[in-house]
Amino acid sequence: MGLILDSSILVAAERQGQNARQMLSVVSAKVGETDIAVSVITLIELAHGAARANTPERKAKREQFIQELLIALPIHPVTTSLALSAGQIDGENQAQGVTVPLSDLLIGVTALELNYGVATANVRHFRLIPGLSVVQF
Repeated sequence: MGLILDSSILVAAERQGQNARQMLSVVSAKVGETDIAVSVITLIELAHGAARANTPERKAKREQFIQELLIALPIHPVTTSLALSAGQIDGENQAQGVTVPLSDLLIGVTALELNYGVATANVRHFRLIPGLSVVQF
């Protein structure tokens, strides 16, 4: 089983001064050798964080980290199939009074479509997605 990395792991790595390669080494040390990727939704979250940086230096550092990720990892898009699956799961969850933020839902469904799990520091929302394997960091 591979893993989709949630932005919580990537943001923590960037804040600790790790580059993408170092972050991947840390992830591999924890979970072993496996396929690792990110969702395009995670890129949106990271770009948002870069745009909100409070100094030009921090913005440049965050943008550099994003560029390293683009080279180091496969980026999975939101496809029509994924959108339909997310809508189905969201509808079923909401019928039971359960709400998962759209960004986390799309990241989780990306993992499900690939038969991957999600690695995250914030398991709360991902555990609400039926059938999704969640690895806590």
